[in-house]
Amino acid sequence: MRAVVQRVTYSDVTSNEQMTGSIQKGLTVLLGVGKDDTDADARYMAEKIAGLRIFEDDAGKMNLSVLEIGGEILAISQFTLYGDVKKGKRPSFTAAAGAEEAAILYESFCSILRSLGPVVREGVFQTDMLVRIHNDGPVTILIDSKKEF
Repeated sequence: MRAVVQRVTYSDVTSNEQMTGSIQKGLTVLLGVGKDDTDADARYMAEKIAGLRIFEDDAGKMNLSVLEIGGEILAISQFTLYGDVKKGKRPSFTAAAGAEEAAILYESFCSILRSLGPVVREGVFQTDMLVRIHNDGPVTILIDSKKEF
């Protein structure tokens, strides 16, 4: 799994002209599922993201997690994180999981996140979505469950 994690002051997602999720202070997570991913990857990503210390403490250091600040998480599925442009200019998505498998692992990721404590809002899987992200900092972290970057 791959994730783009952004610290936000506000974020929302709209699908089919309906807002399906919005959060205040917290994290927006764009999550891609790879074809070799398993439940272990979903657990790793959920635990890593929930514990990621990218919020400032009283001394102004990034030392607090979304759990510690009582923040929320907006999770958005995004298969394009597996776009490969090594050859040519048109992305290849052969490394991305198929829709059925990706949906199961995306839901597993969200479920595990919820079990860790934060409020988790979601986009609508496999639809065109409009996402507004008010990136705070800006702080953007890339995470790969296979530790490829």
